[in-house]
Amino acid sequence: MKKTMKNIILLLLVGVLITGCGKTPQLKNGEEAVVTIKDGGISADDLYKELKGSYGLQALVNMIDKQILEKEYKKNIKDAENYAKSTIDSMIDGYGSESALLTAIQNYTNYSTIEAYQDSLYLSYLQNLAIEDYAKDQVKEKEIKDYYKNKIENDIEVSHILITPKVTDKMTNEEKAKAETEALNKAKEVITKLKNSKKVTEEFKNLAKEYSEDAATKDQGGSLGAINKDTLGSTYDNLVTAAYKLKDGKYSTEPIKTSLGYHVIIRTKTNEKAKYDDVKSSIKETLAKELISKDSTIVVKGLQEMRKKYDVEIKDEKLKTQYANYIQNSLSQLKANDNK
Repeated sequence: MKKTMKNIILLLLVGVLITGCGKTPQLKNGEEAVVTIKDGGISADDLYKELKGSYGLQALVNMIDKQILEKEYKKNIKDAENYAKSTIDSMIDGYGSESALLTAIQNYTNYSTIEAYQDSLYLSYLQNLAIEDYAKDQVKEKEIKDYYKNKIENDIEVSHILITPKVTDKMTNEEKAKAETEALNKAKEVITKLKNSKKVTEEFKNLAKEYSEDAATKDQGGSLGAINKDTLGSTYDNLVTAAYKLKDGKYSTEPIKTSLGYHVIIRTKTNEKAKYDDVKSSIKETLAKELISKDSTIVVKGLQEMRKKYDVEIKDEKLKTQYANYIQNSLSQLKANDNK
């Protein structure tokens, strides 16, 4: 869906030339002129046929989607505008200047201006809302309940002590290995002190203040608060997996390695499982995203369904045929890609 703005501008120019100048210029054959040339010219009909035969369908589909999606997601228009603008601003920062970004856009996309590319980002944001909503509609109640039963865990309260290896880029491999070993041994030292303690929970808090290099949690006894499987992000995957294997009041007897360093953890409490109604919406969203990742035809079907909702009917027979072929070819290609 490219060159949208360029196409729209061309069509608007046709309208201006035809209707905005009082007397409409004509060719010798009586057709309305867009361009006049000595002993010739280009008519509005000629231009329309050329646009329709080349990239007119993509321009038309974009214009359709923009009109109906701005109605469907009226409350999200500002978010879409902010997303498009912030993305462009970030890209300008990355490329160093607007001119550098413009060069990249012209070299690597079919857009000729930053504004046109920004408009495509805006439209894509709205299209994604329609696709996600369509995917949610495909998720069945039974799937949500099964997910809740089998994958939603009780929240647990966990504390940790982080020991970070003192590694720098300037170190040799031997020096880095030494720093890693020192951090590992320090974490083991913490575990030894816990083993020798009669009041493990209190001792853990004291050791967190003494040893932990997580400035955000050390003064709170290393508390990470109530967590679930996806609360802390992928960096903490090993820590979370280990925490769910512990019982309340138990700590890790071996240091847990993450990209941050070595952790010693204690599981302090198991909370009640979240109520189904409280997490139903987030489960549906998760399952919808999984569906989109597994079945990429959802992208086409979602937008097609939205167009049907607004009774979109292409009157031009040539464009109508092109659209039908476009939908069918897109679905076939996406199915083939999913099966690879």
